[in-house]
Amino acid sequence: MSDDRRLHLDARAVALLLACCALWGVAQVVIKVTLAEIPPFLQAAARSGGAALLLLAWMRWRGQGLRPERATWRGGLAAGVLFGAEFACIFSGLQFTNASRLAVFLYTAPFVVALGMPFIARSERLSAVQALGLAGAFAGVVWAFAEGFGAQAGPRQWLGDALGLTAAVLWGATTLVVRGSALGRASAEMALLYQLAVSALLLGVGAFVAGERWPVSVSATSWALLAFQAAVVSFASYLVWFWLVRHYPATQISVFTLLTPIFGLLAGVWLLGEPLTTRLVVALAAVCAGIWLVNARRSRGRGAAAPAQRDDPLSASGPSARA
Repeated sequence: MSDDRRLHLDARAVALLLACCALWGVAQVVIKVTLAEIPPFLQAAARSGGAALLLLAWMRWRGQGLRPERATWRGGLAAGVLFGAEFACIFSGLQFTNASRLAVFLYTAPFVVALGMPFIARSERLSAVQALGLAGAFAGVVWAFAEGFGAQAGPRQWLGDALGLTAAVLWGATTLVVRGSALGRASAEMALLYQLAVSALLLGVGAFVAGERWPVSVSATSWALLAFQAAVVSFASYLVWFWLVRHYPATQISVFTLLTPIFGLLAGVWLLGEPLTTRLVVALAAVCAGIWLVNARRSRGRGAAAPAQRDDPLSASGPSARA
């Protein structure tokens, strides 16, 4: 891929964006299916560890330095801990709730960033329209969350939903740490490497504490799905996203992240036969509308040629990116 900077999205960018959003949406389904054989903490640790090794090989092939700057240690370790805790919540939560539901709750993370950014940069204060978008999205999510206590819900669906929301808060906190620390000035690859490497270690410790054991026999399907998570989702799609935000306007590509929870919802319904409830559809619409309202004012203010920042709160579905 070339290093030139574009002011507008072309066909290649649109195709890559659609592919990334589809992958991130389907990832929740892949995790849930793999949980049938590989327990949550071990699966998450293997995913992060495998992706970290691939990223190290990529950086070495490109001649990038593998030794982080001392100034980035504190932010890198904090981001890695938050990243690991987030995925512990995601993988654990999928044991109790549907993949389609967790995908919707997880993508409330941009609102956590929007609420926290004014404490880091005064220029990021919310307007009345943005606050309205946040309130509407929150109301939709609360309405959907209440469904977890209904008679039709699974016995611990509410717990899975709560873990999905907790993961969203942790994801947003990770983005704020990256934005507000020296890690925000490190290379995109190094910022991602911190998150993958630290989370792999912590999730491995979590698996030991939880008493998880690697299965004696793992099917070829589960191995393939785990490899897909590490190589395609956590490694390849994140790097593609980093390339996109460096070569195209962040305000334009961030709008595409609205498609991710939609892909996740559709994947859960289509591939796993999960129920498509009215409350969940309303919550999804509220989240998408809220993200659009939060994004709209920034798009007008920055313009098409605005510099793309990987830590942009509107790009919170990017590779601080989660799937």
